Amino acid sequence: MDRAAPDKPMTVPALAEARRAGRRLAMLTAYDAGFARVLDANGTDIVLVGDSLGMVVQGHASTLPVAVEDMVYHVSAVARGLRRALLLADLPFQADATPERALDAATRLLQAGAGMVKLEGAGPHKLAAIRFLAAREIPVCAHLGLTPQSVLRFGGYRVQGREADAAAQLRADALAVAEAGATLLVLECVPSALAEQITRDSAVPTIGIGAGPHCDGQVLVLHDMLGLDSGHRRPKFVKDFLEDGGSVAGAVRAYVSAVREGSFPGPGHAYD
Repeated sequence: MDRAAPDKPMTVPALAEARRAGRRLAMLTAYDAGFARVLDANGTDIVLVGDSLGMVVQGHASTLPVAVEDMVYHVSAVARGLRRALLLADLPFQADATPERALDAATRLLQAGAGMVKLEGAGPHKLAAIRFLAAREIPVCAHLGLTPQSVLRFGGYRVQGREADAAAQLRADALAVAEAGATLLVLECVPSALAEQITRDSAVPTIGIGAGPHCDGQVLVLHDMLGLDSGHRRPKFVKDFLEDGGSVAGAVRAYVSAVREGSFPGPGHAYD
């Protein structure tokens, strides 16, 4: 199977094509044009402007303070640095509280240069927002498992889906978001076996972060991938690719290669 990165621009339909071809998708975050150019030139399929910028760029303790205006600013900067990669943008905290608010925020992010938006969770109002956006031709990525915008309810950043009831709910949620119209699914901090089952049953490609090796792709926060100190405890699923890569460009190439060949994440980066 062809696992090389395509030269043509990555599109939403190409995500499903990559899955059918057995080519794992490599995603990284970026927050400015300079790093975006490096990611784009070295094989990254999807560049995520995550609300993680609240922690690694703005220095907050969580993603909750990030506003739509912050996201629009960083999306527009990153978009100027991309030629090939698909630009994915987070809807920040409460931007998807109603379908109408989600549409307003998503419209602004797409007008700034994003090709898809991501929202966390699968509650009734989240599914309503996904349906509302999909019906209006806005590509949506869902995000399940550890959803950082729910940190107050979770009481911290913890692995999700270890108990039987929680695992069953995650499986049901994964089917629900795809049925609602999501065309990509991020699974964060869930046991590897559960992520494997969800990926097998999912109608859309899955991207893992702390979800083991069986997803259709992987994502890391750029600062974590480069071994930079963000002021927060490094999660188990993080690997410093700058150590082996020797440069930022080399680290990106090493990460993309490891994702493609399936050597990352290894057993030490996954949860039981």
